[in-house]
Amino acid sequence: DDRRRRLFLARDRMGQKPLVYRVADHRLTFASELKSLLQVPGAPRDIDHEAVADFVTLQYVPHPKTMLRGYHKLPPAHWAEFDATTGDLIVSRYWEAPYARPTNPESPVVPTRSLGEGTAGTEGTEEIDRTDSGLASSLIANASSLNPDKWKSLLRERLTEAVRLRMRSDVPFGAFLSGGVDSTIITGLMQQQIEHKVQTFSIGFSVKQFDERSYAREAAAKLGTDHHEFVVDPSAVEMLPKLVEHYDEPFADSSAIPTMYLSRLTRQHVTVALSGDGGDELFAGYDRYLAVDFAARIDRWPWVLRVLMANPIWQRLPAPVGQKSLLRRIKRFLGAFGQRPERRYANWMSIFDDARRSALLSRDFATSLGEYDGASFLLDAYSRCSETDFVQRTTCVDVETYLPCDILTKVDIASMAYGLEARSPFMDHRVVELAAQIPRPLKLHHRRGKRILVETFADLLPESIQTRPKMGFGVPLDHWFRGELREMLCDTLLDPRSLQRGYFDPAAVRRLIDEHA
Repeated sequence: DDRRRRLFLARDRMGQKPLVYRVADHRLTFASELKSLLQVPGAPRDIDHEAVADFVTLQYVPHPKTMLRGYHKLPPAHWAEFDATTGDLIVSRYWEAPYARPTNPESPVVPTRSLGEGTAGTEGTEEIDRTDSGLASSLIANASSLNPDKWKSLLRERLTEAVRLRMRSDVPFGAFLSGGVDSTIITGLMQQQIEHKVQTFSIGFSVKQFDERSYAREAAAKLGTDHHEFVVDPSAVEMLPKLVEHYDEPFADSSAIPTMYLSRLTRQHVTVALSGDGGDELFAGYDRYLAVDFAARIDRWPWVLRVLMANPIWQRLPAPVGQKSLLRRIKRFLGAFGQRPERRYANWMSIFDDARRSALLSRDFATSLGEYDGASFLLDAYSRCSETDFVQRTTCVDVETYLPCDILTKVDIASMAYGLEARSPFMDHRVVELAAQIPRPLKLHHRRGKRILVETFADLLPESIQTRPKMGFGVPLDHWFRGELREMLCDTLLDPRSLQRGYFDPAAVRRLIDEHA
């Protein structure tokens, strides 16, 4: 707005695309990458100590922070107004998913009008906003009384339309097909809407327990796609310098490596790839939601039994450090009892428990943090969600935190590093609004997540995929660190420059290396 000397910025609803900015000396600079802001002459590069604590807790730096003090990420579903006259910046929210809201069909969740072509990450939304009659952006009338068949009908209708919109492209497109429920459904809906074979792409590992390629092949055969598959081996970490360059700040989701590798190879065939990202968060697909549900039941047990569950004797049991260790997961589960449910979940989502995190940080750095809590990002998200069912409330928190800060960040940066555009139909705001209102029993039922997805799209899913346990996009780091990557790990973490930066206790770093390598 030249006349009023104001600038408006906005970010997409779900956080699929990044937007970072800095305000200083009555000037606003903004970009899609932090490194771009550092090109401004005199741009400071001071580390934000709280962001380091967040990273050590969550494995990512949550919005609105970046790893550098004074630089900020605009949160998803927010817009900002900068007044160049006063130097003031106002950040406001323009949309949120309707978790636990009154079921009044006449009351829109939040106005979802288009915010203009300058909006960051608005792929596919212009048509949605223009054609939206109001129903998609309003709460479902009498939602609590809808029968399962009606919910399934609405879900199929909206997800099919979301896929149709994201297949609009002037360049070749395909789909990531992992062999899981979400990506198989998206691929199936694509194949139903076009005459030629969808090109599908999957990636696997030589370590069998991490390899999903057999399921991807089965899904591709059922759906009739033109399937391509690739294998990641330890040599793939040769792209680590490129990964560090593109992520701009510390990011510890190890699946960024195969995601970047898959994106590089997929780009050799197509320019756009649809994915199933978001299905787990919207429809309670992660195993941790089963843990949340089970813990809520235990919370109703007599206090004597609850005290026994939380007894520290369980933590003295030896457990392998491998990612798939059942005993290790049980210890994590039991170790958080005796805490409020919100704090318990935050501990489950933390890479280190409180004791190990305290031991890892150097004394001086821990002192500089004072009483700062690295889990505050998750706890604040819980406080903003009014949903009474704790499983639903936790999925709401994940949609607000883990999904944009980890999953969507990982996929967007890894794909765009090779000029591949990743689109997720599950992130269509009408699908998200519907999923937020679907009753919990239709999502999590009889120790199985994503019930409504599996039942609604059973015609697209091979039987083995309908019944298989959730696997996740794991990476065999423990195998790699004990083998081909051990030398690189030690050279990097034990380098004098790393140890002298003062963030971590050198002895604690060496202990971690001894445990894992």
